[in-house]
Amino acid sequence: MKNTRFIPEINAGSMADIAFLLLIFFLVSTTLPNDKGIVRGLPPKCIGDCTADIAERNIFKIEINKNNELLINTIPFEVSELPKALIAFIDNNGDGSCTYCKGSAMEQYSDNPAKAIISIHASGASSYKIYIAVQAAITKSYLELREAYGTTYFKKSIAQLSEEELKNVREAYPLLISEATLK
Repeated sequence: MKNTRFIPEINAGSMADIAFLLLIFFLVSTTLPNDKGIVRGLPPKCIGDCTADIAERNIFKIEINKNNELLINTIPFEVSELPKALIAFIDNNGDGSCTYCKGSAMEQYSDNPAKAIISIHASGASSYKIYIAVQAAITKSYLELREAYGTTYFKKSIAQLSEEELKNVREAYPLLISEATLK
């Protein structure tokens, strides 16, 4: 008798099915990171004369140069100091028309919150990190002003305000930002 060995065969027919099921399992069970961005809306469509002159005192100029240095009206500044400077600029009440502003009516700052414009000029070589830090400082400033307004006039925090009350708060402190890239 011949000495032959029996070599069992492996059925690979269902291997593709198993790989496909594993692929579907991992696709379904994997969680994707929830990236957060900057929440900003486009400005409303301009109706009427869109070439109105803006007084220089109503523009808060923020410049980010290629060395990631922050300049406010050509003066070097730290990002950590930005919210305090923005609040002083926005809440100034330079023309005396704002009944809810707590500013000191300084001549170099804005007339009132409705006229206060924040102009950001960023170099194409500046880092994204500093740009986001500036945007966060702007958001923090407006949030602080709006929170104080809501607490004073509605006796509630921003989170407790109704839609109508929130609209009133946003009209009191409108977020007016102009962005440009430095060449």
